[in-house]
Amino acid sequence: MPEILEGLNGAQREAVTATEGYVRVIAGAGSGKTRALSHRFAYLVNEVGILPGNILCVTFTNKSANEMRQRIHALTGDNDTGYINTFHGFCVSILQEDSHVVGYPRSFLVLDNADIDAMLQIIYEERGLTLRDITYGMARNMIEVRKLFKEPDYYLDLITLSLDVLRKKYLAAERAEDIIFYGYLYQEKKCFGLDYNDLIKFSLYIFAENEAARHKWQERLEYIMIDEFQDIDSLQYQLMEVLCGYHKNLFVVGDPDQTIYTWRGADIGYLLNFDQVFSPARTVLMTENYRSTPQILAAANSLIARNSLRVRKELRSTLPPGPPVLCHYASDAEEEGRWIAGQIKALREAGTPYRDIAVLYRAHYVTRQVEEVLMGEEIPYTIYSGTQFFGRMEIRDALAYLRMIALQDDLSFLRIANVPKRNLGKRRMAFLRDRAAETGNTLYQTLKQHLEDPLFKGTGAEKFVKLVDAFSASGDGRPVSEVLSDILDRSGYERMLRTEGSQERLDNLAELKQSVYVFETTCGEECTLEHYLAHAALFTNGDAAEQRDRVKLMTVHAAKGLEFPHVFLCGMNEGVFPSRRTRTQDAMEEERRLAFVAMTRAEQGLYLSEAEGRNLDGSPRYPSRFLLDIDPDCLTLTHPPRAGLVEEARRAIENSLRWMPESESAVLPAGQRVRHAVFGPGTVTGADLDRSAYIVQFDGINTPRKISFRARLERL
Repeated sequence: MPEILEGLNGAQREAVTATEGYVRVIAGAGSGKTRALSHRFAYLVNEVGILPGNILCVTFTNKSANEMRQRIHALTGDNDTGYINTFHGFCVSILQEDSHVVGYPRSFLVLDNADIDAMLQIIYEERGLTLRDITYGMARNMIEVRKLFKEPDYYLDLITLSLDVLRKKYLAAERAEDIIFYGYLYQEKKCFGLDYNDLIKFSLYIFAENEAARHKWQERLEYIMIDEFQDIDSLQYQLMEVLCGYHKNLFVVGDPDQTIYTWRGADIGYLLNFDQVFSPARTVLMTENYRSTPQILAAANSLIARNSLRVRKELRSTLPPGPPVLCHYASDAEEEGRWIAGQIKALREAGTPYRDIAVLYRAHYVTRQVEEVLMGEEIPYTIYSGTQFFGRMEIRDALAYLRMIALQDDLSFLRIANVPKRNLGKRRMAFLRDRAAETGNTLYQTLKQHLEDPLFKGTGAEKFVKLVDAFSASGDGRPVSEVLSDILDRSGYERMLRTEGSQERLDNLAELKQSVYVFETTCGEECTLEHYLAHAALFTNGDAAEQRDRVKLMTVHAAKGLEFPHVFLCGMNEGVFPSRRTRTQDAMEEERRLAFVAMTRAEQGLYLSEAEGRNLDGSPRYPSRFLLDIDPDCLTLTHPPRAGLVEEARRAIENSLRWMPESESAVLPAGQRVRHAVFGPGTVTGADLDRSAYIVQFDGINTPRKISFRARLERL
C-alpha cells in the first residue's frame, strides 16, 4: 500500500484512489473530507505523477484553502500546490491571465463591500442622493439583484462601452435606482474594478467568447475537485461544467444534510442528481465521524432522519462515549440565559477554556438575554459575526496603502491620502476631483500634476507622493509582509495609532502582518503584491480567528465549517428555530438541516435550550419541533417540562403543517383559475407567503380577497 493511503479508512481510501471520471463523495459531518481531499491531491501527484499545476481544488472558504495547502505541502514536500482556492479566488487567477480579452489590465481591482460603499458615497455626493432615498445596504442588494436577475448582461456594458458613454448613461439617469446602478458601473470601469459577481460572470464570458482561452484552461486542469458541493450556485455550476468539459475528471464532495444556503442560490439538486447528470458516476459514502461523541451523533442522526430530501446515511462515531446531550426547558428567556451561564461557569471551573465554548442561535436578536446574563456573571464573550476583521478601519487603511503602491486607484487615494493628517481636506480633495474629471486622470495623477499649485503648499502632498512613488519603484521582488511593515512605519500610520493609544488597533495590524506572512508561505506560487491584493478582497472574518479566551457567540450560518468542544444551541422555540418565515415544507427541511449543522459542530458536549413565554404578537411560545423530532432516548432533560407543554406544542405544529405547501413551485401561480366553496370561481393574482394566503379576485366580488392556504381551492 502506498504510504499516502496509510491511516485512511476504507471509504476515504476508495475516494482517494478513484482518480478517473465522475466521482461523488457523500461526506457526513466530521467524516474527514479535508483529509480525503488533501490525500487525493497528494496521491495524484506522488503516485500517479500528475503535475500540481494541472489540478484544481475548489474549497468554500479561504481558511479551508489555506489549511489544505499546508496539508498537501506536508504530504508532497512540493511548494507547488496547484490551484487550491474558492471559486472567486480561482476566477481571479483566470482573469489575471486573460483579462485582456475583456479589455481589463492584469492589475484589476477586486472590490469588497467597503469599496462598493466608497463608490456609493461618490455617487450620492455627485447626484445629491441621501440615505432617505436608499441606504447603502439596500443599494448593494439592488445592484446585485439587477446584475444577477434583471440585467444579467450588464457586463457587456462594462466590456463594450467606453468610459465616456457609461458616464453619459449615469448622468442621464433620473430614478435613484438607475442613478446608482449606472453610476456604479461607471465607477467600476473607471478603476477597472470587479466585484464578486463580476469575477465569475467575466470568466464565463471569456470562455464563451474566446475559444483559445477556454481550451487552455480545460486542457490545463486535468483533475478538478470541488468541496462543499451542496453549497454551489448556478454560476459556479456553469463554470464547473465548462472547466471539466475536456478531461471529464470531476470529483465532488458534499453532504445534502448540510445544504443551508439555498437563500443565496445553492441548489441541493446539484449533489442529489449528480449521478444522473454526470454518467457514469461513482458514489462513495463517508460516514465515520471523527469529531463528535456517540451521544451527540445519536441525537443529530435522529433529527435529520425526519427529512426526506436527502441521501440516507447514519453517522458513526469513532470516539469513546461522552456526556449526555442536555436539554433544558426554561420558564422564560432570562432563566434560559442563567442556565447557560451556570453551565459555562461549571465547565470553566472544570478546566475548560472559554474559547472552547460556543453559543449558537438562529438569529442575533435571540442573544439579548444571554448577553445580559453573561455580562452580569462577568463571563467574557465575543460576537463572532460582528465587525469583520478585514472590515476594521485600521485593516482597511493598511490594505489601502498597499493598493496605492500597486494600483494608485481613486478609492484607496480617497481613503488614506489624509491619514495620517496631511492637510488634504475637503476643499483640496474637491479641487482634485474636479480636475480629474476634466482630464480623465486618476486623483493621484492629478495631485502629482498640481504639486506646485499654491493650494498644496504647506501640505504633506509632496511627501505623500514621494512615499508612494518610492514604494512603487522598489516594491517588486520584496515580500508583501516586508512592504506592509515598512509602509505602515514610514507613512507614520502606526505612529499615529501609538499617539492615540490605540493598542487594540496596533494588535490588529500585527495580526494582519501575520496573516500576510501565512498567505505568502501557503499561496503555492510566487506571491507578488498584485497577487495578494487581488485575493485580499475575498478574505472573510473566518480568515482571522479570535484567539482570546472568550466564549464565542454566533449564528448557526456563521458556525458552518467550524467545530467546538462544547456547543450551546439556544432559542429552540417555534418561530425562532425554525424561523417564523419558514413557509414551505422544503424550507422547513432546510431549517432542520441548519439545526443538524449546529448540533454537529459539537465535539464533546451539546446543550439544547428553549424558553416559555409570549411572542411579540402575544401568542404562546412553544418548544421547537426540532427538539420534539429528536428521539427522547437521545436527550437528558434537566427537569421535566411543565404538564401539557409538549402536547400543546405538537398540536400547534400539526396545525401549521396542514396548509404549508410543499415548495414555492407548488404555490398556485398568478393567473390560475380556481373555485372556492363559498365565493365560487376566481383568478389567483398573487400569494402572500408571509401570511400563508392567496390573493384571489373572485368573479362575483368587486375587490380581491386574501384566502388562507388552509382553505381548499379547486383548480379550474
